[in-house]
Amino acid sequence: MNGRSIWAVVAGVLFIIVVTTVVDVILHQVRFYPPMGSPMNDTHAIVAAAYRLVIGIAGAWLTARLAPSDPMRHALILGGVGMVLGMVGVIATWNAGLGPRWYALSLVVVALPQCWLGGRLYLQQTATR
Repeated sequence: MNGRSIWAVVAGVLFIIVVTTVVDVILHQVRFYPPMGSPMNDTHAIVAAAYRLVIGIAGAWLTARLAPSDPMRHALILGGVGMVLGMVGVIATWNAGLGPRWYALSLVVVALPQCWLGGRLYLQQTATR
């Protein structure tokens, strides 16, 4: 992997982290989410999973767009990074009582498919140009 390839994946990771954090903060500020450190319920977790899915797809699209070659490969690498980071999250929060365990597991499960979809969307766009 060359520098542009690494940057494409890092850009996707940063996009996903920054945008999800901004949405999280907004939902805490408007008091949809409970105070930081308080457990989320299933409804909160469903909402979080939904927007993380959309943001993950957008991050993979960005990674594919920035990739110097083989956009799908780069998007799938982003998915692998997401799976690893998701597993770190599962391990870190498993017994923390911050919300339903299925939520943390769902982030691991959808990481690769959402990144495949983001890469696929980018390829479809470029094919129609």
